[in-house]
Amino acid sequence: MRHTAKITTAVLAAGALTLGLTACGSDKGAASDADGPLVVAASPTPHAEILGYVKDHLAKKAGLDLEVKEFTDYVTPNTATEDGSVGANYFQNQPYLDDFNKKNGTHIVPVVTVHLEPLGLYSHKVKNADDLKSGATVAVPNDSVNEARALKLLAAHKIITLKDGVGNDATPSDIAKNPKNLRFKELEAAQTPRSLDDVDAAVVNGNYAIEADLKPAKDALVLESAKNNPYGNFLAVKEGEQDDPRVRKLARLLTSAEVKKFIQDRYDGSVIASF
Repeated sequence: MRHTAKITTAVLAAGALTLGLTACGSDKGAASDADGPLVVAASPTPHAEILGYVKDHLAKKAGLDLEVKEFTDYVTPNTATEDGSVGANYFQNQPYLDDFNKKNGTHIVPVVTVHLEPLGLYSHKVKNADDLKSGATVAVPNDSVNEARALKLLAAHKIITLKDGVGNDATPSDIAKNPKNLRFKELEAAQTPRSLDDVDAAVVNGNYAIEADLKPAKDALVLESAKNNPYGNFLAVKEGEQDDPRVRKLARLLTSAEVKKFIQDRYDGSVIASF
C-alpha cells in the first residue's frame, strides 16, 4: 500500500503556505532527517503513480524508505520543499520552476528529469481544431508558464500567430494574428478539463487530462511534440539537498529501465519517459 495524503485545492484557497505547513507538519524536518523516510510531494497523476511503482517494486531492494504525499495544486509542493516539510517534489518543469523561484524567493533545484506530459487541446464540441467557429472560447491555464505553453501549442498548429520573440511569459495580448477571433478564458490549470462542457475547447496539462479520463495520444485535437521539448517533469529538492543519499537513490530508480517500461505500459504514449 502507498502511504499518501491528499491535499485539495479547496484547502489551498485558505493559503498555500499555511497548507504546506499544516498538511506536512508531522514531517517537519523531513529534508534533513537522513535516517528517516524520504517524503516526496507529488501530483496524483502520473507523478504519485510512478513514485508508487518505485515504492512498491524497487525501493525496498535499494534500501530506500519512500513516502509519497499527493497534492492537487502546483504551489504547495514547492513551498513544502522550501520549508523542509517534505524532502523533495515531483510535479513540475524547468520554465515553471524558474518562474516560481523568481516570484516566491524559493531555492528549489532539479535533480533528474523523468517524463514529459504532452499538453493538448481538447473539446467536447468539435472533432478537429479546424472546426472551431469564429468567436469560440478556449480555456487556457492561468499560471504564466502554462498559459504561454498553451499559446505556443496553438501557434505551432497555426491556430494563432504569436508576436516575434515571445518567450515563456506569453499572454493573449502577445497574439499577432487570431483568424478565428478566439476568446480565451484563463482558469487554474486543474480546472481546464472541468470546463470542457462550458467552453468550445480547452488546453489541458497532461496530468490533469489523464485524471479526467482523457487520453492525450487519442483524444487531443492537437498535441505537443516531445522533440526538443523543455517541459519535462523532474524530481526536485531545495538547493543543498541534491546529494542526500536518499535523493540520489530515488533519482537512480526513477530513471531505471523498470520505470521506463512502467511508463510505456501504463500510459501508452500519454506520458513519455525522458531518459
